[in-house]
Amino acid sequence: METVTTPYTSILTIAGSDSGGCAGIQADIKSISACGAFAASVITATTAQSTQGVIDIHPIPIDHLEKQLDAVFSDIDFSAVKIGMLHSCEVIETIKQKLSAYKVDNIVIDPVMIASSGDALITDNAIECLKKLLPMARLITPNSKEAAVLIGHEVNRTNAHATAHEIGLTFKTSVLLKGGHLENSNAHMLDILFEYPSGKIYEIQHPYINTNNTHGTGCSLSSSIAAFLGQEYNLEQAVKKACSYINEAIENGKNKRLGKGHGPINHFGLK
Repeated sequence: METVTTPYTSILTIAGSDSGGCAGIQADIKSISACGAFAASVITATTAQSTQGVIDIHPIPIDHLEKQLDAVFSDIDFSAVKIGMLHSCEVIETIKQKLSAYKVDNIVIDPVMIASSGDALITDNAIECLKKLLPMARLITPNSKEAAVLIGHEVNRTNAHATAHEIGLTFKTSVLLKGGHLENSNAHMLDILFEYPSGKIYEIQHPYINTNNTHGTGCSLSSSIAAFLGQEYNLEQAVKKACSYINEAIENGKNKRLGKGHGPINHFGLK
């Protein structure tokens, strides 16, 4: 009798490693797992990092990066791919070529440029290369500071809708403009989703939570969106479910303590 097997919903994260476990690959794997999918990873760089900041970044050699990508893409069928920290043009070009060669779609790009601590995670030259990668994405998830770099002007609560629309049309992709750095009220936070090419805009509100434990929130959000897209939710549904998950994880971790700086969200509701 033939054994019937059910494939995993597999999600690939391509990002940097955080030795402190709060952000990067570590946060991605936790989020994808918590949201019901199987996480695989390709590491672009390792960081010496803690809750207090980034001490050092060590790039993975390009030939090894290529071998990681070939190994997983030639073996596993991924339902979605999340891309995080890409610190150099050479890394970006390598990933772009592999995504094209393996005809990868359902891509979520978190255009990581600055860590929560304020430390730069990408070179100035790489920003221009990153812009050329963005049209390959189904969704990009910049915060207001990253959005300002991408579009060339300040982003605030007043122009947030117009900025999300402008970025989407410029890079021909859907945009989730994250509201964590905007002037939010103490009652709620606001994220804005621009859907390309329909032009629809959605406001996503969630309660404001007073806590320092938000290290890795952006990584966790983009990877959880990828997990839900991989489970065949449409874009609006995937984004709203991911935002709800992250808000719950922040709430669950608001009174926890890890290290001496900005702690992580509580991905699994650990006691």
